[in-house]
Amino acid sequence: MQQHNVLILDFGSQYTQLIARRVRELNIYCEIHPYYKLPTNIDNFKAVILSGSPFSVRSDDAPHPDLSMIRGKKPLLGVCYGAQYLAHFSGGKVAPSNTREYGRANLSFIKDGERFFEGVSVGSQVWMSHSDTIKELPENAVHLASTNDVENAAYKIEGEETYAIQFHPEVYHSTDGKQILENFLVKIAGVAQTWTPNSFAETTVANLKAQLGDDKVVLGLSGGVDSSVAAVLLNKAIGKNLYCIFVNNGLLRKNEFESVLKQYEGMGLNVKGVDASARFMKALAGEKDPEKKRKAIGNAFIEVFDDEAHKIENVTWLAQGTIYPDVIESVSVNGGPSAKIKSHHNVGGLPDFMKLKIVEPLRMIFKDEVRRVGASMGIDKELLGRHPFPGPGLAIRILGDVDEEKVRILQEVDAIFIDGLKEHGLYNKVWQAGAMLLPVNSVGVMGDERTYEKVVALRAVESTDGMTADWVNLPYEFLQKTSNNIINKVKGVNRVVYDISSKPPATIEWE
Repeated sequence: MQQHNVLILDFGSQYTQLIARRVRELNIYCEIHPYYKLPTNIDNFKAVILSGSPFSVRSDDAPHPDLSMIRGKKPLLGVCYGAQYLAHFSGGKVAPSNTREYGRANLSFIKDGERFFEGVSVGSQVWMSHSDTIKELPENAVHLASTNDVENAAYKIEGEETYAIQFHPEVYHSTDGKQILENFLVKIAGVAQTWTPNSFAETTVANLKAQLGDDKVVLGLSGGVDSSVAAVLLNKAIGKNLYCIFVNNGLLRKNEFESVLKQYEGMGLNVKGVDASARFMKALAGEKDPEKKRKAIGNAFIEVFDDEAHKIENVTWLAQGTIYPDVIESVSVNGGPSAKIKSHHNVGGLPDFMKLKIVEPLRMIFKDEVRRVGASMGIDKELLGRHPFPGPGLAIRILGDVDEEKVRILQEVDAIFIDGLKEHGLYNKVWQAGAMLLPVNSVGVMGDERTYEKVVALRAVESTDGMTADWVNLPYEFLQKTSNNIINKVKGVNRVVYDISSKPPATIEWE
C-alpha cells in the first residue's frame, strides 16, 4: 500500500497543485483532497497542509471543514486562506486589507530560534495573493514573521504543531519557500524523504500484483512515455497476462504506426498493432466542436479496445496511462472545487456495455515523475525523452472538422518541424512541440501565380509537468528555414506562423 505521507486539503486555490509539486520535489509523497471530503484513511497521513482559496473566511459560504481529526493531532500548516481560517475560527480577527496584497514582498521580521524559519533570513522574498489580512492572532498564537505591509505573515499555535503563513511558499517567487516546506515537513513533522522513483516502482508493482492477481489486463499503448511506463510496470507485475494494443487511429504522426511497433520490439511486451483509422475518421466526420471531437475519439478508442478485449479470453481489466495533470484538467481533483479545463479521452470511466475494470498505475504522478520512474526501470532514454503527444492525436491540432487530406497536410508539416528540431539540437530543449492546421486560408504568391491555401501554426513550449508552460524562443534562423521547408515541400500550405502564448492563459494544445 502506498504510504500517504502528506495530505493537502484543497480550498480551490489556483496554486494547490504547486504545493503538491514542491512537496514531491522533497521526495515526499502527497495527495490532494477536497476540503469537504477528508479521506477515510486519515491515520495514514503524517502531516496536513491547508491550501489557499478564492473565498473569504468572513463569507457565509466560506469553506469550513471539520478538522477535529487533524487539529492538535497531526502537524498542520495553513497557507494563505488556511492561515486566515485557523486564525478566524480560533478567536483571532480577519478583516479586509486596505489594499489588495498581491505580488512580491520581503520578510522584515523573523522570530529568532524557530525551526520553521531555519535557513531563512530577513529580507527573503515571498509571494502574497490575498484580499483579507489577519488583524489579530488567537490568544494562544505566537507571532513568527512579518513583512513591511503584513504584520502577521506567520504564526504558530502553542501546545500544537500547528503553523500558519499568509504567503505562498509553493510559488517560485517565494525564494525560500522550498526550505520552509522542508522545515515544516521534515524537521517539525518528521516526514521521511523516501518517495523516490525506485520506491514508487517497487511499491506500485507490489500493489498491482495484489490488485490484479492472475487476472488478464488489456492496455492501450500510444508509443509515448506514459503508456510505455505503465506497460513496463504492469509487465513486471503480471507478465504474460498483460496484452498491449497499439491502435492506429489515423491521427498519428507521419509513419508513427510502424515506427512505434518497431520501438517496442525487444522490450519483452506482448504488443498487437490494430489499424482502426477508418473507424476514427468516420466518427469524426463533419464534427467541428473540440469537446465533441475528444468525446468521439474517446468513444472510438473504447469500441476498439472492447472489440480486441473480446478476442482475449477472460480479460477483466483495461489499463491506461492516465497521469495526474489529465485528472486535474478533466475534473476537479477528487471532486474538489477547482475548475474543469477540458476533457481528456482517457479520463472519466467506461460505458456500461464494456465490462472491464480500470487500472491506472500512474494516475497520481506528474509527467517528469513518470520519466524518472521509467529511467529507474531502465527504459530507453530516447523513448523517455519523447515529447508528450495528445491522445486524440492530430484531431485536436486540426481546428474544425477533420478529413484525410487535412491529416496528410499536418503530418507533413509536423514531420518537417520535429525533424528540424532534432537536426538543430533543439528537440531536447523543448518540452513539447507540434503544428496546428488552422481553419482559414490566406492569399499567397508562388512564382507568378496567386495561391489561396492553408495556414499552419508552430508551437513549442517548455514546462515540467504540463500544468503551466512558457513558449520557447526558438532561433529566428531555425524558424525561417522551417517555414521555407514547409511552404516549399507541403502542398496546400502557403503561410506559417509561430505561437508565442504561454499557459495560462492559453493551453498547450489549441483544442
